[in-house]
Amino acid sequence: MTKKAITLSLGLVVMGSASFAQNLNDAKKAIDAEQYAKATTMLKALVNSQGSKGENYFSLGDVYLRNDYVDSAKAVFTKGVAADPKNALNYVGLGQADLATDNAAGAKANFDKAIATASKKDYLPYLYIGKAYLAQDKPDFAAALPVLQKADELDAADKDPEVFVALGDFYAQQKKNSEALSNYMRALNMNEGLLRAKVQIGRMYKESRAFPESETELKAVIAADPNYGPAYRELAELYMQWANFEPDNFATRSAEAITNQKKFLELTDQSFDSRLRYAQFLFYARDYKGLETETAEIARLYPNNQKSLVIDRLQAYSAAENKNPESLKLLTDFFAKNTDTARLIASDYLYLGKAQLQAGQDSLALTSIKTAVSKDSTNVEALEDVAKALYNNKKYPQAADVYADAIRLNPNGKGSLTNYYYLGSAKYYQYGAGITAKTNPDKRLLVEADSAFAFINRTQPEFTLAYIFRGRIGYQMDDLTNPKGLYVAPYEAYLDLVTVKKPELGAADNEKRNQVEAYTYLAGFYSLTDKAKATDFYNKALAIDPQNANALAGLKQMTAPPAKTTAIKKK
Repeated sequence: MTKKAITLSLGLVVMGSASFAQNLNDAKKAIDAEQYAKATTMLKALVNSQGSKGENYFSLGDVYLRNDYVDSAKAVFTKGVAADPKNALNYVGLGQADLATDNAAGAKANFDKAIATASKKDYLPYLYIGKAYLAQDKPDFAAALPVLQKADELDAADKDPEVFVALGDFYAQQKKNSEALSNYMRALNMNEGLLRAKVQIGRMYKESRAFPESETELKAVIAADPNYGPAYRELAELYMQWANFEPDNFATRSAEAITNQKKFLELTDQSFDSRLRYAQFLFYARDYKGLETETAEIARLYPNNQKSLVIDRLQAYSAAENKNPESLKLLTDFFAKNTDTARLIASDYLYLGKAQLQAGQDSLALTSIKTAVSKDSTNVEALEDVAKALYNNKKYPQAADVYADAIRLNPNGKGSLTNYYYLGSAKYYQYGAGITAKTNPDKRLLVEADSAFAFINRTQPEFTLAYIFRGRIGYQMDDLTNPKGLYVAPYEAYLDLVTVKKPELGAADNEKRNQVEAYTYLAGFYSLTDKAKATDFYNKALAIDPQNANALAGLKQMTAPPAKTTAIKKK
């Protein structure tokens, strides 16, 4: 769960001046420790006091890029080029900023300028160009490898372990673990205290889902330096990923994740962006109560921050998850403030739909959630919530349509059989409502309902209600003046299941009622052709429910003079 894996953008607040050692190496150490606010203050001071040194500008712009302030980074790199034209790194920075805005041609031009500006023996531009290609949401591995290899070639004496860390990252991001580990170990052989390389090894194991090995590596880093914040961040992300792969242990693992993320926050800084990262982590850990509190405090402390979109989004999401009555207002206000739909993401529409659904606005909720699905198909399960709300409100035609969409878009989802059940029953009840209203409903509704339940029978033969509904549907489709017994096969299959093959399935009270239903319908049919069999079925129904009116009436009618076909109430 890295910055690249989520759509909530992060930023950097520029702190006021403070007293820090005005040394570029100190600033780099702060960057390595992910103390970005501290590093920014130090680098701004260095730029002001040593304005002709291009590396100061490059390091400051790098911090901005790490925190998604692309425009600020571009401005700093441009000033760096002007202040120190012979320093190639600010051209690299401009190229990376171009990559961040999908300007590949601009990036190539700036990277070429960097190489042309540098001496032929300078490996640094190649190293940072390679890192720039790896830092994108979709890394360009083909472009990164040759420049990283060139950096390694030019650093022939192996003086800079960062070259091998970058090569390790190149392979680790492609899950080529042997090659990655080899390069990380080469970096550590050059500098045993290089904690970043050790953290990257732990990260590599995590990305390969070798969770215990990752935990061991990261805890070793913490044992070596309990104040190295990135180890806690990576450990937090490890526990979060571990939690998602072990749902039964989610609560425990996610609690460990939050604890370590909070420690990371304490060891870095308490800036707007660090707190926002923490809030973001609470969202993924599903600590929505904590998230609601944290985002409210951030909003109070930073009312005019340029990233209010992110704060508002998280506040609204947490309110929706907590079923806070204010959630719909928060989400409605959020959409009103952000009329540029290009800035809106799928989950914005998803949460708006959830809030509308909670407020009973079924139609609006459906529109919002369909938009969420169109933007990100992984949101399709939310359609089931809308469909169920429509079903509960007896809006059967609309419910059936939404369940059909859910099945079409997610045919193998975890709730697919449930969707088929509600699709079938919604069609059945829609037909029944038409009979009651005397609107002469189309019997295709029954055919479609039967198809849904037949699918369930094939897929999960022990789903008892599917047989019961198919029996009811068959009765509705039969010609009662000249019955063909369309309902006989499903009712008999049901009874065979719950009384012969799996009698334990018939023990529940609702199954007892279903058995009575099956026996009486079958008895009604056989009373025309096989009175002994009909009598047996009626008696079996009465053995379960001695006062059952249909069974009592049926037995009485069979002992009376010849009469018409036994009438049975339709379900």
